[in-house]
Amino acid sequence: MISQLSWKIGGQQGEGLESTDRIFSTALNRQGYYLYGYRHFSSRIKGGHTNNKIRISTKPIRAISDDLDILVAFDQETIDLNAHELRKGGVVIADAKFNPELPEGIDARLFAVPFTAIAEELGTSLMKNMVATGASAAVLGLDVGIVQKVVEEEFGRKGAAVVEKNCEAVARGAQFILDAAEASLDEFKLAEGDGEGRLFIIGNDAIGLGALAGGCRFMPAYPITPASEIMEYLIKRLPEYGGTVIQTEDEIAAVTMAIGANYGGVRALTASAGPGLSLMMEAIGLSGMTETPVVIVNTMRGGPSTGLPTKQEQSDLNAMIYGTHGEIPKIVLAPSTVEECFYDAIEAFNLAEKYQCPVILLIDLQLALGKQTAENLDFSRVKIDRGYLVSNPEPAGDDQLFKRYAVTEDGISPRVLPGTKNGLHHVTGVEHDEEGRPSENAVNRKNMMDKRLRKLNHIQVTDPIKADAPYDDADLLIVSMNSLGGTIDEARGRLENDGIKTNHMTIRLIHPFPTELVKEQMDKAKRVLVVENNATGQLRDQIKLHVGQAEKLNSLLKYDGNPFLPAEVYNHSKGLM
Repeated sequence: MISQLSWKIGGQQGEGLESTDRIFSTALNRQGYYLYGYRHFSSRIKGGHTNNKIRISTKPIRAISDDLDILVAFDQETIDLNAHELRKGGVVIADAKFNPELPEGIDARLFAVPFTAIAEELGTSLMKNMVATGASAAVLGLDVGIVQKVVEEEFGRKGAAVVEKNCEAVARGAQFILDAAEASLDEFKLAEGDGEGRLFIIGNDAIGLGALAGGCRFMPAYPITPASEIMEYLIKRLPEYGGTVIQTEDEIAAVTMAIGANYGGVRALTASAGPGLSLMMEAIGLSGMTETPVVIVNTMRGGPSTGLPTKQEQSDLNAMIYGTHGEIPKIVLAPSTVEECFYDAIEAFNLAEKYQCPVILLIDLQLALGKQTAENLDFSRVKIDRGYLVSNPEPAGDDQLFKRYAVTEDGISPRVLPGTKNGLHHVTGVEHDEEGRPSENAVNRKNMMDKRLRKLNHIQVTDPIKADAPYDDADLLIVSMNSLGGTIDEARGRLENDGIKTNHMTIRLIHPFPTELVKEQMDKAKRVLVVENNATGQLRDQIKLHVGQAEKLNSLLKYDGNPFLPAEVYNHSKGLM
């Protein structure tokens, strides 16, 4: 038996691949396996090649694999596009309907399974995905009964007859493989999972859950890939806790509604992708000028313009730091795991209210949409910090208002909610005095600017960096952000086998940049490799700007829409030595 393998299913978008993947992976998760998935899909509703690759292991994993053990194909295009990933002796399970053929030079076992024919015998060709699910389970040596239990839950609302037919499709797919296998399939049989129940979740859902736990009760948003799942999650959950979601007419309305709700004392967030964040920039400046907290999620995707809306990229870094006109205090957090998505969503609300400024939660498409195993969340860690919120202000003098924008040593002014007795003040997007009255006085302008920017001088964020640094004299420090950590750690294991000492640093606080912490890690390495999914080395340039040591810095860039593979990081790192 083996401890891990990779499985991929592919076909035309809209053929039911998602339900196949969902049922198959859910069954695996319930048996205690660790899973990590990446979905490749087209930016259209139906049609176009799509596939989903899942890595299955008896131990924790956080990266897709370099190769492939099992390919499930609903059409010949899937075989032609993906067969090159198959390891020697791999398996292809394909619908016999299209007379599948392996490309020349591919050493794999082909099972032509009558997905469509079996499904039609049972009543509808739509069930061909359940035949494929059963066939996959048989190759892995999984208990078909566990798969059928998930099928019952998936289709239970459609009635007993539908459930029975789909379960039969699973059973017949499995039996076909068992009957057709002329040689043993033991090399694909997985060792047993540990049986422990864990979350199997995407980063977007983790952010939605974190927002809910962190006190968010309002989300205005406009749908956009790859952020929409956050809104869809909260549409289902917020009403249960007295909250609501509004689908706005555009991203400008979404962010201004979120700012207005936060001004009124209701924790609110919005979520979008790069194009939507571009539209929000003026309003983000309003949040900074009026010192109104707001949380904004940016799920990065391929750009510019519409770009590659369903593909991996990390190219919004500079826009999130510098995008607003003028200069405002701003916090940009970059979680790197689904667990961090949950906890950082909570922290984002606390930071926004504590420092009275916009907080951007920056993730990439792979972290947003890649479904993966996560350890169960610790809700005892949930703490709510509303910052310098004044509930009973002292009366102001004659003709005076509450000094909402008082100049303070730490830059954080007293905040009141609308309707608070003795809390009356002006609010405006133009420069203003301590009471909020518009003012173009030069001395006042400097005082206000200095005060606002002082907020971030001593910012306290949980784990601004995450370092796995066992060596004080490392040959190589590899630096990353967001979803790349698991890929890099796997490459490091291979480098260690070659005798190369490596450290790894994930930067979680993009702005304000954690200069001293990054420098401390760089000082311990002879060379530094920054791995990022963009064309210009934006994270590398931030390191160069704030830390220096340009002579140490090297880049590994990938911007073709695909995530990094461990072998790519390993080979490039080896070449630097």
